[in-house]
Amino acid sequence: MIRIEQIKLRIGQESGLLYGEAAKILRIAEQEILSLHMVKRSLDARKKPDLFYSYIIDVEMKKEAAVWKRLAKGRSGRIAAGKHFLSLQQSQDYIFPIKRTESKKERPIVVGMGPAGLFCAYFLAREGYRPILLERGKDVDARLKDVEAFWEGGALNPESNVQFGEGGAGTFSDGKLNTLVKDTHGRNREVLRLFTEFGAPKEILFDNKPHIGTDILRSVVKNMRAEIIRLGGEIHFQSQVTELALADNRVEGVVVNGEQFLPARAVVLAIGHSARNTFSMLYEKGIPMEAKPFAVGFRVEHRQKLIDESMYGAVSDVVADALPAAAYKVTAKTEEGRGVYSFCMCPGGYVVNASSEPDRLCTNGMSYSGRDGANANSAVIVAVTPKDYGDSHPLAGIAFQRSLEEKAYLAGAGRVPVQTYGSFRECMEKGTTVKPDKDATFEPAVKGEYVFTDITKILPEKLNKGIVEGLEQFGRQIEGFDRPDTLLSAVESRTSSPVRILRDDALQSEVRGLFPCGEGAGYAGGITSAAMDGIKVAEAVAAALTSTGDAI
Repeated sequence: MIRIEQIKLRIGQESGLLYGEAAKILRIAEQEILSLHMVKRSLDARKKPDLFYSYIIDVEMKKEAAVWKRLAKGRSGRIAAGKHFLSLQQSQDYIFPIKRTESKKERPIVVGMGPAGLFCAYFLAREGYRPILLERGKDVDARLKDVEAFWEGGALNPESNVQFGEGGAGTFSDGKLNTLVKDTHGRNREVLRLFTEFGAPKEILFDNKPHIGTDILRSVVKNMRAEIIRLGGEIHFQSQVTELALADNRVEGVVVNGEQFLPARAVVLAIGHSARNTFSMLYEKGIPMEAKPFAVGFRVEHRQKLIDESMYGAVSDVVADALPAAAYKVTAKTEEGRGVYSFCMCPGGYVVNASSEPDRLCTNGMSYSGRDGANANSAVIVAVTPKDYGDSHPLAGIAFQRSLEEKAYLAGAGRVPVQTYGSFRECMEKGTTVKPDKDATFEPAVKGEYVFTDITKILPEKLNKGIVEGLEQFGRQIEGFDRPDTLLSAVESRTSSPVRILRDDALQSEVRGLFPCGEGAGYAGGITSAAMDGIKVAEAVAAALTSTGDAI
């Protein structure tokens, strides 16, 4: 195949025109093209409101070698061709690297059914290892009922909520699938391919910022569950691992719900970033772990129309209808040297009450696949390190999170506490309470009950100052970002795990047979990177179980 970069089509032009553009660039007849594959599509708004989609495509054609020889003129590698770049490409399909050498009776256990655990279990099942997948929460349909009942004012179910259940925390999110993880093994592409195989739209294979949406993601995880079972795996819901069985510094199995023992020489810990009682159990068992940095802050809401106009300019109604709800990514640095940045931006989305513990409250962002809500939201967060936790204990970051969530719960009396940015800043400057909705011009889009109230006492003062410094800098990047009517909801505290469960080059803990995995273990930061780590750990488990030596 010959890859062509930087083909541009105006917004609204059909992607079918790519065949003609490719033929012109390659100087061949259009009918000589055998197939055309979109590799990436990204929106170019640098000259707004004159907007384009920029494409990278791979083209298969007749007499490819002769065409390349004529175009390259003796050059090799990536070559310039006018405004475009050309290169030769080979198909790079992901191949699971471990081949089973014999049938084994033992079955690996995977703990947790977020993207890391789900993909780990899927690959182990596909390769014939018949994994047992344990999830403390409920299946996604039962979980949805519990979550919606909670959002409507019902009681929180500590074991079935936005954090716990089939699909993990990402199930109630925007479903973004972009990642910054460098991938030389094809795992990233394989994750996206499998998502489409199990029901996601094909556009995620080439969109520069792919997303699924919470509604489609629920169906995808159900389809993956069915395939794992068809391939010989087992899945048990409402099955919390309450104890590890260890002997001679090796894992021998797990205890489920305090009573059922399941033997296993290989246990994958894909527990997610909110499994706080599981982290405590692991610490008490002597599993090596350490506190790690993460970030905390608030959910920030604007009218989606404001973000669209800032990112796209004044476009016609026809062009506007063809454009997706605009997204953004902004970063800044405070005078103190802390990073402040947007995280998990949800165009046309909702702020959600994402609590998982009684008398504690945290928020997250969520979008449906259409991203057609009136408001845009993202987390604006400030970096924190173990020095901020006030303790050197490996679980000190969890205690820090809990203290913030307790303050958020009290501030809103159990409801999501909201304040306009104008009021928030004035409260900080004057040191007095100011009417929390004094600058409000639009309603928050919140899943769950909310209340306008003072949120300036939730974060430490230095972090509040970081939020203000960040918003002021973002207002110079995106017009209107720091408007007084910008809405802040507290508290965004589950951006990533505050704990890392240590593992070696074989992806095992010091306790042999224990495989820390995914975001909760400290090795990922989103749906795609967690799924990729799940594949990587599945490879390591397979290598250990098929080894003729003493791998575990």
